[in-house]
Amino acid sequence: MKNWMKLMGVGILSCASLMVTCSAKAQTDADKKFLAMAAQGDQNEIALSKLAVDKATNPDVKAFAQKMVDEHQQMTASMKPFADKWGLSAPSGPDSSHQKEWDKLNGMSGTAFDKEYMSDMVTDHAKAYSAFTKEGEDTKDPEFKDAVLKGKTAVAAHKNMAYDLKKKL
Repeated sequence: MKNWMKLMGVGILSCASLMVTCSAKAQTDADKKFLAMAAQGDQNEIALSKLAVDKATNPDVKAFAQKMVDEHQQMTASMKPFADKWGLSAPSGPDSSHQKEWDKLNGMSGTAFDKEYMSDMVTDHAKAYSAFTKEGEDTKDPEFKDAVLKGKTAVAAHKNMAYDLKKKL
């Protein structure tokens, strides 16, 4: 009976250590890279969209821009627990290429601004959609996968709205 208890204890400890190992390896470098890219994408969209809220002349473009600010801030918040858990720090503004685009947009006005901003939104969201799709297929972390798939749904909606609005301009 004592041997059986010892064997049972060893088995329990083995299972526990296996579970710790599995959860510690749940995120991969690819997951971290995707999360960093998604966080940067959110900051890029927020920066360009805040500018569009102020400068767009078409009311539909203004409304779209405000929606992008609100929803990308929500996406940032939904991914924050993963960033915290994985030791990643969030970017604080647009990357250099989007800063250049912001500068370009800031020098524009009227319909030209609206068209350029919407063109940027179509391009950015199409790239993001591809990245979310790939990560949703590749990640092995079930909690992160759920968050990625929710993000993919939002990005798909943004991409479609941007495309439809761009066609109307």
